[in-house]
Amino acid sequence: MKIGLIGSGNMGGALARGFGAPVVCSDVDAGRARALADAVGGSVAADNAELAAAADVVVLAHKPGQLAEVAAQTAGGARTVISILNGVSLAALREAYPGVPVYRTMPNVAVAVWQGVVGLVDDDGGDPERFAAVRELFERCAEVVLLPEGQLGILTAISGVGPAYTALVAEAQIDAAVRAGLPAPVAQRLVGASLAGSVALLRANGMDTLATRRSVTSPGGVTARGLAALEAGGLRAAFDDALDAVLEGGA
Repeated sequence: MKIGLIGSGNMGGALARGFGAPVVCSDVDAGRARALADAVGGSVAADNAELAAAADVVVLAHKPGQLAEVAAQTAGGARTVISILNGVSLAALREAYPGVPVYRTMPNVAVAVWQGVVGLVDDDGGDPERFAAVRELFERCAEVVLLPEGQLGILTAISGVGPAYTALVAEAQIDAAVRAGLPAPVAQRLVGASLAGSVALLRANGMDTLATRRSVTSPGGVTARGLAALEAGGLRAAFDDALDAVLEGGA
């Protein structure tokens, strides 16, 4: 399957690395497209029309506001279109690409390290075989979750932003450890290893968060005191507010 990628920014680049195969790239910034093609062993198309003609699958990773412009450039060439455009509905995509199989997804940047999450709208457009091929493409680099289009925004507010939130939590823990007297490199190692081990433990426990917390919390112990401080600091409310803020922004 030859993959064409229109848009070579952060998310497009993450997908190109995660797919693990050469891609045909384009971008409004030709230098950025060239850098990505060099990094993944791909090539740069002269324009979007050339890219669409060369690719079996065209992945839309450009700015959402460029939908009509890019669709006009690729008219008659695109054979299958996959969109990662935030806020652009499947209906709008099908209107822009009439008669072309179109699929809507939302990945996160962890696809670059083959640990991503991808929301795939569960509408096969009447072609289950092609839909399965699209799903298999993303399964190279992510856990694929099928869901109704109306829930894609919630996935974005959880998984799409997840790497940034996790980085912020790690940063806060590192800063606290440094304030307490640990050298920054030591704090970074401790926090990184603790986060990785905690996720592994949660998964081993079937994502039973209560059981995992109980396994490390003794009544009145240090973990209990730390958890109480986080609750008093409004950790749960902060995540609720963050989710609402993302959804209000049109995720």
